[in-house]
Amino acid sequence: MRRKLTLLCFQWGLVLGSAHAELPHHTLLSSDGLMPLSLRQAEELFLANNRELQLARSSLSGVVADSVKATKRPNPNLSINAVNIGSSEGDQHLDTVVRVDQMFERGSKRELRSNAAQFGVEASRSDLKEIERQQHIALYAAYYDLLLAQEKELIGADTAMLAQKTMDAAALREKAGDIASTELARISVDALRAQNDARQAKADREKAQLALALIIGTQSETQKIYASDPWPEVELPAPTQSADVLIAQRADVKAAQARMQAAEQNRNLARAMRTRDVTVGVQYEHFPGDHSNNTVGIGVSIPLFINNYFQGEIGRAESDLTTAQLNLQKVRAQVLNEIAKSRAELEAAAERVKRFHGLLLEQARKAADGAEFAYAHGAMGLIDLLDARRTLFAVRIEAATAQADYAKALAAWLAATEWKTDTP
Repeated sequence: MRRKLTLLCFQWGLVLGSAHAELPHHTLLSSDGLMPLSLRQAEELFLANNRELQLARSSLSGVVADSVKATKRPNPNLSINAVNIGSSEGDQHLDTVVRVDQMFERGSKRELRSNAAQFGVEASRSDLKEIERQQHIALYAAYYDLLLAQEKELIGADTAMLAQKTMDAAALREKAGDIASTELARISVDALRAQNDARQAKADREKAQLALALIIGTQSETQKIYASDPWPEVELPAPTQSADVLIAQRADVKAAQARMQAAEQNRNLARAMRTRDVTVGVQYEHFPGDHSNNTVGIGVSIPLFINNYFQGEIGRAESDLTTAQLNLQKVRAQVLNEIAKSRAELEAAAERVKRFHGLLLEQARKAADGAEFAYAHGAMGLIDLLDARRTLFAVRIEAATAQADYAKALAAWLAATEWKTDTP
């Protein structure tokens, strides 16, 4: 009877150990109030609520307003003066002078200023697209981190349940005198460790929920969201365009290019400061009581470049242009490095996933199932059983981590090479 009870208890544990891979996500995440979130839904929330995007859009609006200002001509100045205030032979009189001055810019200053502002707008639009690209990478990383945390929580709960069932069965065996109390103590320690791992996995999942909620702007519903999409299929998509084209179409490269062009216009604008602007003034002077003495005059004002010939302004503009040119070269090099690095990481991640799911995970399961069966029939010691379980637990965690690494590497490579956005 004792032997039969022993076999039944540990065969129950063996069945649980064999079935852990079949438990679906909703085993842990199907309680009321949860909000399944696909990647598409997460992107929609991200585009509507992400604070980094909102700040970038606000900044772009300011730059567009500056470009409008840059196209305008200088406003004329109107002045009204009263002169010869006093009295003559008991009569009060007041001479009035009305004058309008208008500055006329020369040297194509307004055109150059407008061109520089338009390139600034182009740079800001590209900045917005680059921020969106980077935040998309962060979004995908946060989403897959949550999916990984959910996998780990599932694995941890599965392992803890198996350890608890084993401990319950061992307690029955210990009461029946079939095993020593020291063996029960070892099983109890292993069950407590599994419970700690499961609790830590739950905490990690809650942290992942917070990180994703921050990006998509749903902090009020942090504890409700869970990732519902599956892992992406493991494949190695080939680049659709050459490296030069990929680099040229990147938003950060376009932003650097536009800033270099703006710097060229500003350099030309600084040189144009040596072309003198002309201010033309028209004046009307009114003498009360004697309209025949009213006068109309015209004046021209031209600056004299005696103390400043704008060497500093031109030198600064030349320096800014050189800096913009060097920055463009730097950004291009960084993009090329990012593309190569993301491709290498993608290939390495794909190989890891294939190794885990092609052989390692299967072998670890077979070893654990065999250990369960052998221990239930008295052909293996407790230490070997626990070691086989820990190995399977570690391999399952590593396999899930490899899957998450591949998913994030794929998102990063696509963002580095082929990212498209409809942001205006």
